[in-house]
Amino acid sequence: SPVGARGRNRTVVQERLPAVISFIRIDSRLIHGQVIETWLPHLKIQRIVVADDASVSDPLVRTAMGLAVPPDVEVVIARIDDLPFKKLENDGVRTLVLLRDVDSALRAYERGLVGPLNLGNVHSGPNRTAVSRTVFLTDTERARLLAMSRDGLAVTLQTVPNEPARPLQAA
Repeated sequence: SPVGARGRNRTVVQERLPAVISFIRIDSRLIHGQVIETWLPHLKIQRIVVADDASVSDPLVRTAMGLAVPPDVEVVIARIDDLPFKKLENDGVRTLVLLRDVDSALRAYERGLVGPLNLGNVHSGPNRTAVSRTVFLTDTERARLLAMSRDGLAVTLQTVPNEPARPLQAA
């Protein structure tokens, strides 16, 4: 089950409220200064959901993430397969979902995550090509994201809120 960064189980379940997953972002750094200082206030976020299998099993990472976030913002860190995306979408809490990489995002969408996808920061590495100054994709990742985009998912590149979002297809 989802684990709160401050050590509490934090699954919130309320039904029939407007969908409020406000933003879904791939950012290899997950919770960090740019997210906290720009995206949280811009989107008026009340909860951050870190959908990341590796972070769940690392108490130091969980603690650091929890301490980095303002105390009035709930933090949920959970394995992708353990997250109730439909409940998160409908529980009335303005939520930012953070994913570490493209594979994690694809898994989350397969498990029911719904909404536009922001590519904020995907680290460079072997066999990765720059599609923006902060996003580097393999050919396979790009092809899979473009296929999802053709199927109706908005996939955009945007590092910070004051920069215009660009569709992946234009990169």
